[in-house]
Amino acid sequence: MRRHRGWLCVALALVIALGLASRRVPGLFPQVLQNYPGDALWAVALFLCIALLRPAMPCGMLASLALIVAWVDEFAQLIQAPWLVALRRTTAGHLVLGSGFDPLDLVAYAIGIALAATVDYLLHRPRGGGGP
Repeated sequence: MRRHRGWLCVALALVIALGLASRRVPGLFPQVLQNYPGDALWAVALFLCIALLRPAMPCGMLASLALIVAWVDEFAQLIQAPWLVALRRTTAGHLVLGSGFDPLDLVAYAIGIALAATVDYLLHRPRGGGGP
């Protein structure tokens, strides 16, 4: 099984646009969810980026790697080295690295990656074919 990089790029662009909109467009998601849809979409974007780099990687491995990277990134927000804090204050640094540790982000990442992996599996699962 090999994912198509063109479709991955389209999906990534859509996920990034929706993720940015989730922070800029009030009412796009229910207020009760706060910023967590954006965090889940960030994790979906990470899943898609890894899939772009390794399109033949099995879905389970891809999801596991994405979750590890997302959680390491979140725990790294506990590191407050001055150069890292300065980097996080930039737009790109904030979008990629975040700014402050929130344990609920870990849950949002897991949910986003689980959804991405489910869609990936459904799109690429082996099809029943030949009949009896």
